[in-house]
Amino acid sequence: MSEKITVYEKPTCSTCRQVDKILREFGDEYEKINYYVEPIGEAKLRDLLGKLKIGPRDLLRTKDAIYKELNLSNSDHSDDQLIKLMAEHPDLIQRPIVEKGNKAILARPAESIRALLA
Repeated sequence: MSEKITVYEKPTCSTCRQVDKILREFGDEYEKINYYVEPIGEAKLRDLLGKLKIGPRDLLRTKDAIYKELNLSNSDHSDDQLIKLMAEHPDLIQRPIVEKGNKAILARPAESIRALLA
């Protein structure tokens, strides 16, 4: 039995739709989580960041309005504060995040998901 694949996405995102298409072609079963409907909590964000092997600032969507509103480009926010803000404001989170077992990738570009599926 292969490891479960979970995709954290926003369904209207074009990259998320491309990842969905690749996964359907690959044939493995997977779960899609719209994190605007089912928010990613702080504990899960910490888990995903560990699997991604990146810091919270590396997961931020820097071109989104909320990023500018919260003045995150010129901030001294701690990692804990950034994680809390991402949990409260899903628009801050880069997408899609694809998790498989103890690994995860930020599937940007969508084709990068193939490395996780191999």
